[in-house]
Amino acid sequence: MPLELPTDNIEIVHHANWLNENCPCTSLDRQLLPNIKAASALFSETPVFISQTELDQMKQQISALETVISNPNYQSKVLQQSPAIASIEAKSKGVFMGYDFHMSDAGPKLIEINTNAGGANFVDALYRAQNACCIGDHPLDNTNFDHTVIEMFHKEWMQSGLEGQLKTIVIVDEAPKEQFLFPEFEMLQSSLKTHGLTAHIAAPEELEFINGKLMFGQLEIDLVYNRSVDFYFEKPDHSALKSAFEHKAAVITPNPRDHALFAAKSNLEKLSNPVFLQELRIDTITINALKILPKTIRMTTENADELWSKRKKLFFKPVAGNGGKAVYRGDKITKKTWANILANDYVAQELVAPKVRNAKNENGDGSSLLKSDIRLYTYDGEVLIAAARLYMGQTTNFRTAGGGFAPIYIA
Repeated sequence: MPLELPTDNIEIVHHANWLNENCPCTSLDRQLLPNIKAASALFSETPVFISQTELDQMKQQISALETVISNPNYQSKVLQQSPAIASIEAKSKGVFMGYDFHMSDAGPKLIEINTNAGGANFVDALYRAQNACCIGDHPLDNTNFDHTVIEMFHKEWMQSGLEGQLKTIVIVDEAPKEQFLFPEFEMLQSSLKTHGLTAHIAAPEELEFINGKLMFGQLEIDLVYNRSVDFYFEKPDHSALKSAFEHKAAVITPNPRDHALFAAKSNLEKLSNPVFLQELRIDTITINALKILPKTIRMTTENADELWSKRKKLFFKPVAGNGGKAVYRGDKITKKTWANILANDYVAQELVAPKVRNAKNENGDGSSLLKSDIRLYTYDGEVLIAAARLYMGQTTNFRTAGGGFAPIYIA
């Protein structure tokens, strides 16, 4: 029997929630996906529904966050507490920013910001492999994604002030061929080449800084798309990137300054503190837009006992962490884990439980309740593309049967 939608006068937001809870539908035609070994873990069969209101609320938060982060007073406060390399001025905006949200009854709540958010090219491929889902609903895709991405890289080059035209790009990550998302690098490389750019994939130690130029073999590099999580180029292998950034010999995006201003976990304490924002003379509209952010506190020896007593309502993240590593839900923490947290640099964030999605099993023999989050990929505050991620466990992952990237439909 077909599912019967509620007919009473409910809000659109509740309509999207109802679909997520009761409609384990399939919208994916796997034959249209790129030939990727890990495709079964990367792409979910099931779309996630949100309302236009929720999308607008996420965009409003992003706009407010970018307003604060561009404020000179905010930047001064953050950079005083950051490694010296982050104080080097850079005109780039940071490609493929990622804003991650959990949906709540009070509205979408930002969980974190990422400066090297992976997966956008996979998400584009996912939308191009969609069959129609529910009548009247439409996918939140970007039909001009490829053109938008190429334009983004050209904008990064033009605003850098470097001479000439953008010609050469290198996608950099540590041991790139061993990265789970390596096929995405290949997809982007192919797209860049199609648009007339020379593009390579390299490990940081394959680059050299010679006579004021960033070199990959005999090729001078104009722009680095940086996917390394050595955010401040502290490892010896990143010495060429560090020198190129310090001497402004190439555009490096995202770069240490981007990470310090946007993605350092300690910033969440500042961004979720209205009193701090008032002291910076941030306007009232922006402050009000950010009041929904989960309250975040930097852990200290002074507040450790209080945070332990409130741990069941908190989520703990390492300040220098990435990729969901060494993060803990407070209600799952043991005394041994707590001792490790206290020995390192952590923030405690108000727990926002993820919404669940009744998702179709990969083999089609039933459904499972999976957790979900929403990621908006942006450039200069504008949304490039968006996706949900479905998973089981404490944090997002690509190990859950039936999980992975999921398309978003506006209901």
